[in-house]
Amino acid sequence: MVKIACIINDKSRAAGRGGHGAVWGSKNLKAIAVYGNMKPPVADEERLEEVAMKSLDVIKKSPVTSQTLPKYGTAALVNVINAHGIFPTRNFRTGVFSEASKISGERIADEIMDWKMAEEEACWGCEIKCARYTKIAKPPFTGEGGGPEYETVWALGADTGTSDLAAVAKANYLCNELGLDTISMGASIAALMELIELGKVPKEKLRGLKVEWGNGEALVELVWRTAYRSGIGDDLAEGSTRLTKKYGAPELAMVVRSQELPAYDPRGVQGHGLAYATSNRGGCHLRAYLIAPEVVGVPQLINRFETKGKAEWVKEFQDVFAAVDSLIVCKFVTFAYWADLMAEQLSTVTGWNITEEEFKKIGERIYNAERVFNILSFGDGEEYDTLPKRLLEEPMPEGPSKGYVVKLGEMLPEYYRVRGWIKGRPTRTKLIELDLKWLAEWLEKEGLLPA
Repeated sequence: MVKIACIINDKSRAAGRGGHGAVWGSKNLKAIAVYGNMKPPVADEERLEEVAMKSLDVIKKSPVTSQTLPKYGTAALVNVINAHGIFPTRNFRTGVFSEASKISGERIADEIMDWKMAEEEACWGCEIKCARYTKIAKPPFTGEGGGPEYETVWALGADTGTSDLAAVAKANYLCNELGLDTISMGASIAALMELIELGKVPKEKLRGLKVEWGNGEALVELVWRTAYRSGIGDDLAEGSTRLTKKYGAPELAMVVRSQELPAYDPRGVQGHGLAYATSNRGGCHLRAYLIAPEVVGVPQLINRFETKGKAEWVKEFQDVFAAVDSLIVCKFVTFAYWADLMAEQLSTVTGWNITEEEFKKIGERIYNAERVFNILSFGDGEEYDTLPKRLLEEPMPEGPSKGYVVKLGEMLPEYYRVRGWIKGRPTRTKLIELDLKWLAEWLEKEGLLPA
C-alpha cells in the first residue's frame, strides 16, 4: 500500500527557483509526503551487490568524491572558481572576488563546522558525505543549521559583495527555515543592490535600511523582509526578473528563462555558457555541468575558452544528467563514473539489460520531451536560448578570464544541428526517432512544429 498526503498552506508565497517569473507557494502547496510498506523488487540481487561494490570502489578512487567533497563540501569550489576568474561578483560585474577566501570551504571547515552534526546531516547511506552543518556562536548572527553550500556562499556572499562568513551563514539558516532558495534569494538581492547604486529605487522603499555591497546586516534583514513581503521585500519576493523590470532596468537580471543564474560566470567557460542558455528549466548548472571538463578536468580537461566542439559536450551532459535525474541519483557520482556504470546499475535492478548508448537515449528522450513541454507552455524556442546582455557584450573586466564574452552565436547553430532541432525546437524526424511521435503530432496540431 502507498499513501500520498498533501500539506496546504494558504499563506505561503515567497521567492524561489520557480522559473519563468513564477512565485513559490502561489498554488498553496507546502509539501507532498509519500509513504508505504512495499519494497521495490530487484531483478538480480547478487549482481546488484557486485555492481554496487564496483561503483563504491570507483568513488573511493576519485579524489573529488573521496577527499575534496568529504573534507570541504561543495564550497571547496570557491577558491578554485575564483582562481579561474569566473566567480560572479556584485551581480556578475566581474568574475573575481578579492575576499573569496573568507567564505571558502576551507574557512568553513576551519571555523564554523560542527563535524558531529554534519555526520547526521549526510544523506542516508552516502559514501561521499559532502553535507555541512555549521554553527555561529557570536552575536549578531548566532545560529546553526545545514550548509552553507557552494552556491549559497556565492549567492549570499560574492554576488552581494559580502565576505562576512557569519552573515552569509545566518542568511543561509534563515532561507532554510523560511523556505527560500538561496540562489534566487542572493541573486535578487544582488540585483537590488545594483538598482540602488544606480539610483533606481526610492529611499523610502528601504525604510532606513542601508542596502549596499558587502553589508551583512542588510543581507540578513532582506531575507526576513522577503519572506514576509515587508517593504522592499515585497518586490524581492517576486524574483530578480520582475524586480528589475519594475524599476526600469531589466538588463540587470542575471537570468535565463527568468530563472537566476548560479555561481559560474560563463564568460570564462564557453561550454557552460551554452549549457545555461539551452537549459530547459532556465538558469541552471545541474542540467549540464560543463565546469567538470572545462575546469575540474573530469572526465578530461578541455579548453574552457574554445567554442569548437562544445555543442557535443553540452548535449552529452544534458542527456546523461536527464537520465541520472530520472534515477534519483546524486550527480556527484558523475565525478567518479559515467553512463556506462549507471546503465549497468539500472539493468541489474530492472532486468532490462540497458546499454550505455540506450541509457543516453533515455536522457535524450527526456530532454526533448521537456523542450516540447516548454514549447506548448510558453512558446519556447531560439529567442529563449540566450543569456543576459552583460555576459554576451561586456568583456570580463579583470582576472584570468579578462577580455572574454560568451560567444553564444558560434555555438548555438552547432548545438541545434547535433540536437536535430530547428531554431530551438525538435523536428518531427527527431521526435519520431526518439519514439515521441505523439509529441510531434501534438506540436503539429498547435502549429508549433518547425518546418
